[in-house]
Amino acid sequence: MADVLPLVEARLRTALGEPDARAAVTFLGTDRIEVLRFQEGDIVRYATLGMSAQPMSDPTAVVADPVKGPRVELVLSVRSGLADTDKVLRPLAVLAASPQVEGVVVAPGASLDVGDPLWPGAPFTSVLVGEPGGLVEDLELDEPLDPVRFLPLLPMTPNEAAWKRVHGAQALQERWLTSGTDLRDPARRSVPLE
Repeated sequence: MADVLPLVEARLRTALGEPDARAAVTFLGTDRIEVLRFQEGDIVRYATLGMSAQPMSDPTAVVADPVKGPRVELVLSVRSGLADTDKVLRPLAVLAASPQVEGVVVAPGASLDVGDPLWPGAPFTSVLVGEPGGLVEDLELDEPLDPVRFLPLLPMTPNEAAWKRVHGAQALQERWLTSGTDLRDPARRSVPLE
């Protein structure tokens, strides 16, 4: 079985350029997760590398399938220079390790919460998982492996996260769109939810 991670890193480099920094985090009982930082103009992107090494498995399955199952990496884009967003590396690694640690399957529309601000002073403790295929194209792997999908993360304020639990991800995304919300603003306020 081919090692997936070099292919994933090559896809990230093709889509986002050369990373200007990388950090690695290892949690007890999990594989190493790296976070790569890519700078493009006034946008900085953080991408996980390591989450897709193993397929995510249904938490109710008795035995995890070592081959079949969804594979993903996470991508967060924010405006640089407005906050100390480089401190998001550990929270991102925590989110990327959640399938191994908690047995969750990360999919578009899901909410992921780290319980603390994503970076110092951030008004966000959670993210909405967006749809794949925009910034970084899916990486097809040889059969029988599922493709690696690169899922954008959209930071949510606690009020937005609570509203999303009631009304759903689509409704929140429509609210952001109609309000002209800059989801890359690391200091943005909550969208009006009345």
